Amino acid sequence: MSDENRQLPCVDPLAHRARARLPDHPVRLALLDLLAEVGTVTSTQAAARLGHSSGLCSFHLRQLARHGLIEEAPHDGGRARPWQLRWAPAVGSDGRDGPDAKASEEFAVQARGLEDESYRHWLAHRAQAPSEWQQDESFSAVVHLTPAETAELGASIRRLLAGYRDRDQGPATRPAGTVAVAAITRLFPLLGQ
Repeated sequence: MSDENRQLPCVDPLAHRARARLPDHPVRLALLDLLAEVGTVTSTQAAARLGHSSGLCSFHLRQLARHGLIEEAPHDGGRARPWQLRWAPAVGSDGRDGPDAKASEEFAVQARGLEDESYRHWLAHRAQAPSEWQQDESFSAVVHLTPAETAELGASIRRLLAGYRDRDQGPATRPAGTVAVAAITRLFPLLGQ
């Protein structure tokens, strides 16, 4: 069977439908990450944060909604149309699993899959990028950490990235030659190693 025709097993029918019909696109991945970070966002707010036009963000927000990954957030009417992730956070303020814990976990798996697809797309097409962007700055490392050190490392990475957040607010704050770059960090224990 060719790689094109092989179906990967998928337990969640929503994730399977979304994976099959929702093409990999870096704007969609960035929108999902932004929604996970801020909760709700309009296309205008997303455009200011991501450096794209509000029309482009609006289109991709509607596509994410069409595939069941996000939904319109409650609002007072008017032209502003805020969006939110389809599922509530997995853990409530009391620290216990909420009723949507399974759906939230499935969404996280879908988001990680989109990150992986975006990276494969980059690898397949980086020869088409300008020469100064063709290097691959990806790396990985196995380090031995306690849970507290893992949380500290995650917080350090977030602080480092936060130094670039002011550029999300408007294109005028960005140096010439700036483009959107995916920064993906996964810290997890290697169980059974």
